[in-house]
Amino acid sequence: MRPVVCFITDRRRFGEAWETALVERVRAAATAGVDLIQIRERDLDGGPLARLAVRCVEAVGGTRARVLVNDRLDVALAAGAHGVHLRADSIGASRARAMTPPGFLIGRSVHTVDEALEEDLNKTLDYLIFGTVFETTSKPGRPAAGLVRLAEVSKTTTIPVLAVGGMSAARAGDVARTGAAGLAAIGLLSDCPLEGLPNVVMDVCAAFHTP
Repeated sequence: MRPVVCFITDRRRFGEAWETALVERVRAAATAGVDLIQIRERDLDGGPLARLAVRCVEAVGGTRARVLVNDRLDVALAAGAHGVHLRADSIGASRARAMTPPGFLIGRSVHTVDEALEEDLNKTLDYLIFGTVFETTSKPGRPAAGLVRLAEVSKTTTIPVLAVGGMSAARAGDVARTGAAGLAAIGLLSDCPLEGLPNVVMDVCAAFHTP
């Protein structure tokens, strides 16, 4: 089964002309086969965030990729995004589901088995993101949960689980063996050359299918 690959954005990696560069990165990632684009720009005001989301939705047109806005359900709906990614302190998944159209994707971040079980009982989420699995510069100072904990979460819930934190193509095989459905990453998909994105996605997928 093909793994789910999620690109989490971080505009600070793209300099002063970040918006155009980020949209082009989203377009290239979608063309390369990335499944989910999570716009994670938590300190961006609603207007600029909505504009970015609209541009990203346009950029993934004709591909399998779906654009999700982190936390801001209002912006996701106004921008015509395909879904929302909820934080632990966001509105409840059931409440979000009641406010969204059919086919709208809803995911949530979890950090423990208990949180994953709680969401599993709600039967409203399309996926979970669990981490931080490995230490990462994106979350300095946060201890790594590790592969054992990822396996516990993946095997406890019926909701597809994506691993996040320190992801690389070299680690994708280890992630796959925990039962996770895929991975989410910032640096892995932000820092390589645009033309290298298809190879990164292909390497991740190949690792998930290697015994």
